[in-house]
Amino acid sequence: MNAVTWEQREHVIALLADASADPAVRAVVLTATGRGFCAGADLRGAPATTGRVPGDVARTIRLGAQRLITAVLDCEKPVLAAVNGTAAGIGAHLAFACDLVLAAESAKFIEVFVRRGLVPDGGGAYLLPRLVGPQRAKELMFFGDALPAAEAERLGLVNRTVPDEELAATARAWAERLAAGPTRSIALTKQLVNASLDTDRTTALAAEAMAQEINMTTHDAQEGVASFVERRKPTYRGV
Repeated sequence: MNAVTWEQREHVIALLADASADPAVRAVVLTATGRGFCAGADLRGAPATTGRVPGDVARTIRLGAQRLITAVLDCEKPVLAAVNGTAAGIGAHLAFACDLVLAAESAKFIEVFVRRGLVPDGGGAYLLPRLVGPQRAKELMFFGDALPAAEAERLGLVNRTVPDEELAATARAWAERLAAGPTRSIALTKQLVNASLDTDRTTALAAEAMAQEINMTTHDAQEGVASFVERRKPTYRGV
């Protein structure tokens, strides 16, 4: 069920950092093989609980689950989740942190923490209220019920639900559209939208003006304007 091991987490974080730095990467698809998207953290690989001192758990969360979610949120390329099956715990938060979420009809999302007597990690209590509001977030987290993909779409956690057999093709089509777009303007738009949830109007408008200033120095912005004037389809290079 693709429970996240410590090694896998570090690998995904590194891949997202590489994607940000590589001009040849124009979009990222996060998906899985098998019948599950991600069943949460693989607790079998966790450090021993004996000998812990105050601060150890908080440090583990900061350097572990929170780093993974932050890597998705801060990736400079658009990240698309293609959820092929159950996404539980950190697996659900991994999907919710993505910029766009496609889900197979058989997929489901589970805030599994309460079932284990745990507090949500991986930014769940930050992400969910911003996506569905505090009351819905509390319902999902207090009860830990499985949320079918169709209901997740209705709540706004998923952009589109598709038949299982169409998930891969739909994800590829969306990724190709993103990859053909103006990559730097998409990155700046992502930053503006993510930051807007935590800032006041004055700060948001100042950030918008600065993003416009930066974006107008890119090739793709110039190409977009030129193609409009020349009445042709733009060709974006991602720079």
